Amino acid sequence: MAYLIVVSFIWGFSFIIIKGWLVSLDSSFVSFVRLLLSLLVFAPFVRTAGIRFKDGLQLAFIGSVQFGIMYVAYIAAYPYLPAHTIVLMTTTTPLFVTVFNGIYGKKLHKAFLLAALLAVAGGAVIRYPDQSLSLSLYGVVLIQISNAAFAFGQIAYKRWMVSKPGLRDRNVFGFMYAGAVVVAGLFALASTDYDQLVVSPVQWLFLMYLGIIASGVCFFLWNFGARRVNDGVLAVMNNLKIPIGVILSLLILKEVTDYGRLIIGCLLLASALYVNKNNW
Repeated sequence: MAYLIVVSFIWGFSFIIIKGWLVSLDSSFVSFVRLLLSLLVFAPFVRTAGIRFKDGLQLAFIGSVQFGIMYVAYIAAYPYLPAHTIVLMTTTTPLFVTVFNGIYGKKLHKAFLLAALLAVAGGAVIRYPDQSLSLSLYGVVLIQISNAAFAFGQIAYKRWMVSKPGLRDRNVFGFMYAGAVVVAGLFALASTDYDQLVVSPVQWLFLMYLGIIASGVCFFLWNFGARRVNDGVLAVMNNLKIPIGVILSLLILKEVTDYGRLIIGCLLLASALYVNKNNW
């Protein structure tokens, strides 16, 4: 569990960096650069011994969802929501962890649907009416797609590695990043206007930090730690970064919020977790 705690503190600062310095860049480009750097970090550790072509494709698919789709949706939400709201909206990740665990275990409860609806409502209340409801909900939906993708990858990778006891995490993780780079690269190719793209030296430094440390090293440590705790603990640990990120967003970025709506939204999110807690 120590790995999950350390990563949560590092990720708490990532919200601030993206909102404070990278939000002006195309979100698909940011996702692609981060994941490409992550792949470069782990490519030297890849070992193909004992891994069939089918295994490599499965790992690439898991990575394309957990990191590729997750990042594209996650960073695309920043123009529509303040950083502290995005932090709060990641509260639903444990719900998705539980849902996918239930799907794998062929046992799904109606409480999951109620919990998810409460969580989405909480996110909408926090932001509306600071901007149009359509934009608020667009940002909320993007974050939920991101949360679901990240949750799926955690459970899928954990189950996949259980079936391959002879393999080591560091020797297969490059396949995960390879799949993620393909997805992010396709989005970047389709949406990024490279003729108008201008990246400052400071932004490159932050991209390198996020790609090598917050993404490359931390995603590895997170999945490595996730395999060593039960699914209930994993679901709870997905929320440790939230209080860290909210406090930093309000203090460092000086973001302004309606604390009344913030409290109501948090209560709705807490209600979602309470509805779901008996299924952890």
